[in-house]
Amino acid sequence: MHIEPGVVEGGKALLGYATGTAALAWAGKLAWDMLRQEGAQALLLRSLLTTALVFCFFEVLPHHPVGVSEVHLILGTTLLLLFGVAPAALGLAGGLLIQGLFFAPADLPQYGMNVTTLLAPLYATAALAQRVIPQQVAYVDLRYAQALKLSVAYQGGIVAWVAFWALYGHGLEADNLANIAAFGAAYVAVIVAEPLIDLAVLAAAKALHALKRSVAVQRRLYHAA
Repeated sequence: MHIEPGVVEGGKALLGYATGTAALAWAGKLAWDMLRQEGAQALLLRSLLTTALVFCFFEVLPHHPVGVSEVHLILGTTLLLLFGVAPAALGLAGGLLIQGLFFAPADLPQYGMNVTTLLAPLYATAALAQRVIPQQVAYVDLRYAQALKLSVAYQGGIVAWVAFWALYGHGLEADNLANIAAFGAAYVAVIVAEPLIDLAVLAAAKALHALKRSVAVQRRLYHAA
């Protein structure tokens, strides 16, 4: 999902700074809301956990360049279900920043575009979760169909944003369109696999009864809304 150097250049890059700032500002608003509701300990602990996990997703899990970008197993819905939208957003932004600072400095000029690509679909997926998951259902009891809807929303959103940046930077050139199509096709495997991973993680969480009393995960994981 990284926007490669040279895809969006010059004055066009200003749009990425604007959307990235908006995405981070909304993450700050969500973090403030969580701070008031659940306290600093829960926000800090979950954000540190998600940041560490996102960094591992980027650097440890397999990732391959395909078309206009790279295909990563980001597991955004997993983070959302386990930790909540604010820690997931802070973790995605923080993990991406750490990767850029220490391992991929060439990606830093594209940070605004990349953080938009990660966070905007997360916010949409969080809103969708409120609609497709009944309030009486704890997240550990999700079915595959429900998890699949969330995965389609998140990973589909990533593909849509990557396509937008590629089209914004290079227009309707034949090579550009072919690379966008290749990237989107590669992400189909991620969309299918992610719900299975979500359900496996949720099943493991369901077996770990001690987590029910821990601030390391969100309350909705084990309880109805």
